[in-house]
Amino acid sequence: MTDRVVVAGAVYSGGRLLAARRSAPEELAGRWELPGGKLEPGERPEQALVRELREELGVETEPVARIPGEWPLGPGYVLQVWTARLLSGDPRPLEDHDELRWLGPDETDAVDWLDQDRPAVAEAARLLRDGGWDARG
Repeated sequence: MTDRVVVAGAVYSGGRLLAARRSAPEELAGRWELPGGKLEPGERPEQALVRELREELGVETEPVARIPGEWPLGPGYVLQVWTARLLSGDPRPLEDHDELRWLGPDETDAVDWLDQDRPAVAEAARLLRDGGWDARG
């Protein structure tokens, strides 16, 4: 059986990266992540990312490029991360989160990221510092 994919977005706007603080489940509450969620049957990862960010944050986004790699989340799940451009809306914590924060290139270590998000966040921060995220894809 293949692992189920969970997609997350490294959402950029105005030279900053969006971080979302988990409110549930209890073992993850209070830690920060790149927002996203599970692929539904028949969905492509990019479609799932747009849907999940709309449901969780109330925003419209455009996936730009996949950050290389995937990270285990637990039995039967792997995380894939995409850079994404904010097209419209003001992100709000609608589901699974209780706070959002925009982080500048030198602020990405200011929050306690979930362990599985750290490699992708490091790459997203590098792209942000280098100004290369927007040109990828």
